[in-house]
Amino acid sequence: MHHRLAAAVGAILLLLTSSLALAGCGLAIPTDPSGTLASVEGGTLRAGVSPDGEWVQVDGDEPRGSEPDAIRAFAESLDADVEWTVGSEEALVRELENGGLDLIAGGITDQTPWTDKAGVTRPYAEATAKDGSTLKVVMLVPLGENAFLSRLETFLSERAKAGEL
Repeated sequence: MHHRLAAAVGAILLLLTSSLALAGCGLAIPTDPSGTLASVEGGTLRAGVSPDGEWVQVDGDEPRGSEPDAIRAFAESLDADVEWTVGSEEALVRELENGGLDLIAGGITDQTPWTDKAGVTRPYAEATAKDGSTLKVVMLVPLGENAFLSRLETFLSERAKAGEL
């Protein structure tokens, strides 16, 4: 009886191990279900910006400020051109949800109300609120596009360490 039980347990373990091994074949982590990183590399980075003091100024042909500068440098690191869309956070988040944008910036903090509609980078900079409190600045990306998010976070982290943000 013990031999049958041991054989059955062994067979189950073998099946589980084989299933797990097959499930991992060819799976790149992190992934982008909608292919954001792949479409941006060598193509166009569609960036939405909302005017916000030192972070984003929109008074000429192209946005200026520390975040547009960072976005341009990120696009350059991906051999991509930047296509700008200027609007309110709400309008930009709606466009992001509809697949029309790859990222959003504009002095957005980690307290953003958009976490159920957009992926949020790790904080990469700090700002001081009017009340003197410290705010942590983030960018927004499409939900689930984890390879793109990971690449952007790595870029922003390196730029922040170099004092370029």
